[in-house]
Amino acid sequence: MKKSFKIEVDCANCANLVEEKVKNVKGVKSVSVVFMTQKMKIEFDDDADPETVLKEVLRVAKKVEPDFEILS
Repeated sequence: MKKSFKIEVDCANCANLVEEKVKNVKGVKSVSVVFMTQKMKIEFDDDADPETVLKEVLRVAKKVEPDFEILS
């Protein structure tokens, strides 16, 4: 399953750092974080629970960028 989310991230470097960390979250098959559009696209593993994965994605992202938010 693929989903797109509107996010809030402060700079392009932060977006790249978040993307690198989120790639390692269990349940994430692939991820793309684009600073210019303020969007994050995640492809979930087939057996992953998206809600659980998103909680972990947010936790990991906030370690890199404390202001990171998933808006929708």
